[in-house]
Amino acid sequence: MTKSNVEYRATARQDSPSAPPAQPPGFTSVLERNIDALRRKRQQEEEKASLQDRIAEVITRFSGSMAFVYVHLGLVAGWVAANLGLVPGVPAFDPTFVILATFASVEAIFLSTFVLISQNRAAAEADRRSELDLQTNLLSEHEITRLLTLTRAIAGHLGIREASDPTLEELERHVAPEKVLDRLTEDEDSHSP
Repeated sequence: MTKSNVEYRATARQDSPSAPPAQPPGFTSVLERNIDALRRKRQQEEEKASLQDRIAEVITRFSGSMAFVYVHLGLVAGWVAANLGLVPGVPAFDPTFVILATFASVEAIFLSTFVLISQNRAAAEADRRSELDLQTNLLSEHEITRLLTLTRAIAGHLGIREASDPTLEELERHVAPEKVLDRLTEDEDSHSP
């Protein structure tokens, strides 16, 4: 047993029941490295974004804020008050509120377009993350299958009964992701109207 393992176990025993369990040495550095790598990757993607994407993101972020609501509340209230003759010295310039409705419609068209641009960018990022998750899961599945094979061989060598469990043979088979996708597609097609 290495010194770091002894230190880890000694630290783990001293923890109170309400404290989080101590991490083994090296775990924190791996976690921090992964977080830093993902943060750097996100920053690189943000830097690579086109000017148009950045503008759309800023507008979408602002239009989804309470400041946007307050600004519009003030503008519409002022517009209505002026056109109802409630503001002295300001003549009614839109007594039927047709211009206000037109501005609101045009603004809605542009805002929905900016939101769609931002959603498309977010969807592309989600697709990349999903692909990373899939690749990581496939790698993990392969590693677990290899570990199970090795563990069964060790258990068989030691004469442990559980090594001959027939369900383990099925678990030792590698998953073919394309076959899983084909099966999911078949299931979806059979359940669709």
